[in-house]
Amino acid sequence: MAYSSLQIFTAELIGTFILVVFATGSIVYDAKVFDGKLGVPFAALAPFVALLIGVYSFGKVSLAHFNPAVTIGYYVTGHITKIQVAYYFAAEIIGAVLGSLFVLTFIGDKANLGANAPNPDFSAFVIFPVEVLASAMLMGVIFYVVYTKGLRGFSGVAIGGIVGLDILFLAFVSGASMNPARALAPALLSGTLENLWLYLTAPFVGAIIAAFFFKAKFRAQRAGKLGIS
Repeated sequence: MAYSSLQIFTAELIGTFILVVFATGSIVYDAKVFDGKLGVPFAALAPFVALLIGVYSFGKVSLAHFNPAVTIGYYVTGHITKIQVAYYFAAEIIGAVLGSLFVLTFIGDKANLGANAPNPDFSAFVIFPVEVLASAMLMGVIFYVVYTKGLRGFSGVAIGGIVGLDILFLAFVSGASMNPARALAPALLSGTLENLWLYLTAPFVGAIIAAFFFKAKFRAQRAGKLGIS
């Protein structure tokens, strides 16, 4: 079934909204209620749950990007067009901003609204590659499940799982955003902009690296379906 641009836009907006509410809201809630005692494990679990909801609810409609870096990855592999990139970007940014507004209104303004922040004990020469690595692993898992099974079965668990694991093991270095929209919205609303450059660059680099790795596989897959040798 083919879905309209409006349906894809709506799915991406709602999915990104859910992701940002869970991912940043969990951090704000932890800071407000538990004084940060739940820590990284709680911050890793929340987006895992959000992506389970998003992938299984909207995967068939929009491929469940919820992330501008993932959108660029899909563009590199030829899954979407330039015009579709614009729809996705608009939906993801609007959804993220609405998500941060929801967190500010109904949860609180602690912890800079859950804005990502790298560890100042590490240099940019370590932080940037770690964020690239986290984003590349996310994009790689997404492409793997799309290439093998499509967004069915345990795909939501795999995608949500890699986000959770990246946060659990890499957030202490780079903040492990992997998502420019998720980083942008709370940073703008809280005025915490000093590290935003990292999350507006490294995730795209990581996604593009993974996309080029899988590009040939997808081309061969499409050629096989068309009977081209």
